[in-house]
Amino acid sequence: MDNNKLDKVVAQARKDAETRGHGYREKALKMYPHICGRCCREFDRANLHELTVHHINHDHDDNPADGSNWELLCLYCHDNEHQRYEEQLAEHGIVMGTNEQKEATNNPFADLKGLLNK
Repeated sequence: MDNNKLDKVVAQARKDAETRGHGYREKALKMYPHICGRCCREFDRANLHELTVHHINHDHDDNPADGSNWELLCLYCHDNEHQRYEEQLAEHGIVMGTNEQKEATNNPFADLKGLLNK
């Protein structure tokens, strides 16, 4: 595969993701009061960068124009929300951000030497 073509595809994907991110953030900040939806901390111009847009259904591509999938959370509450979500998934055996499988606990060759000696 042509590395130059791959670099262009990756660059375009990053640009599109950034554009998409700024779009829904700006809309959410216009729609909702600048208050964290969990801890009720208020934000002003000086610390507005600490207020994030959380996707309620955890799908960052689901950005309805009415903002029904968004809530404003401070950095700390947003991190906590994602941590709780990942822990909930882990309880069901789903690990986010990795394709690794759990290590096998059964060893089919545990007594191979004994079986071969028979």
